[in-house]
Amino acid sequence: FNYDMLKQSLEDQIKTGTKEQAEAKQKLANTQEVLATAEGDLQSTKDDAATDAQTLRELQTDCMQKASDHETSVKERGEELKALATAKKAVEDSTGGADARAGFLLQMTTQDQTEAGAGVPGVVRMLHSLSEKEGDMRLSLLASQITSAAASTTGDDPFAKVKGLIREMLEKLGEEAEKDAKKHEYCTKAMKEAETKVSDSQSELDKTVSKIDKAEATIVQLQEKKSTLQGELSEMESMKGEATTIRQQQHEEYLVAKKDYEDGIGGVQLAIKVLKEYYGKNSDLLQTQSQGPDHGGAADGIIGLLEVAESDFSKLLAEVEADEEAAEKEYEQMVKESKVTKVKKETALKYAEKEKAQTEKTLSELKDDETAQQEGVDAALDYQSDIKKECVAKPETYEERKARREAEIEGLKNALQILEEETAGGDSFLTIKVARHHHQ
Repeated sequence: FNYDMLKQSLEDQIKTGTKEQAEAKQKLANTQEVLATAEGDLQSTKDDAATDAQTLRELQTDCMQKASDHETSVKERGEELKALATAKKAVEDSTGGADARAGFLLQMTTQDQTEAGAGVPGVVRMLHSLSEKEGDMRLSLLASQITSAAASTTGDDPFAKVKGLIREMLEKLGEEAEKDAKKHEYCTKAMKEAETKVSDSQSELDKTVSKIDKAEATIVQLQEKKSTLQGELSEMESMKGEATTIRQQQHEEYLVAKKDYEDGIGGVQLAIKVLKEYYGKNSDLLQTQSQGPDHGGAADGIIGLLEVAESDFSKLLAEVEADEEAAEKEYEQMVKESKVTKVKKETALKYAEKEKAQTEKTLSELKDDETAQQEGVDAALDYQSDIKKECVAKPETYEERKARREAEIEGLKNALQILEEETAGGDSFLTIKVARHHHQ
């Protein structure tokens, strides 16, 4: 009975423990899922914050660079204007004005003088206006050169040197336009490639980080599973040891009880034998006692009582032996079931350890990949930053430079047109192709 109660108690404890374990596992799985999601959100937020911070730094760098370039340009323009003004004043003070070049005006007809006076000053004014509008001091310098050249030129074509200056400027602007267009094409392609490279590298890194989070969560789950299985196996061994101890005590008690009952039966049987032999040899005494008023059937009564005692002892012995046999069977069944359960749990523990080791190996490889991929992302970001510094951090955009240059070229063409009309019959420089394909 003690064994049955212990067995029932242990089975109840196992059921309760199994239920609590299942609930704990479910709670752990839910918690780990929430944790993994939260960690993923945190990483995503950190990545977004890092990207925003990088963008802000780049924007600040661009703004500071543009402001610095603009200040430098303004300062250079101011210094150039100041130098030109000083040079102009020095020339005017030292040359005595137009009187020193009167011969040049006398070589021209009255009509030529009138047209020339309208042509060169008009070109000069146009160039000065265009220089001020577009912010290009080269046009202002060209205007000064044209003024000087017109005053010093003689011959059939008094504007040959002036037109040569304008032609040189047109060719220079054309070369700049071609160079700038190539640079713009390179920057557009490089910026796109850099952006794609950063995006692809970051995407690969994000995938690896997600795999790392999943592997770490799996390792935690497997460790919990290992601990649970090890605890269950330890508890099973403890319960088996307690059951074995109780069984041994029951068996010892059985042996004592069996000996007592067998000794009792043997003693009663011996007593019955002795009495029967005694009364069988002294039948006259037995008859005399049976005839007496107080001793009738006394001998038979004593033997009968002994036989009843023998029967009771035999029944008790049979019950003890039956209980012992049942207890032994239950114990053996418990041991058998315990062995089967132990094998299952040990197998599960073995696979959990193996899976954990494999996952840890995979995690180590993933972390190596993460390090390499992070270096790739950093390299891509550095490359993108270099491209932006080269292509973005400028005082003006390509479109602005293109529009300014087109306006300058158009202005120079107009100036040439004026001079061509002044010297009708000469070669027209408007036929010169100045990188037109860059402005189509």
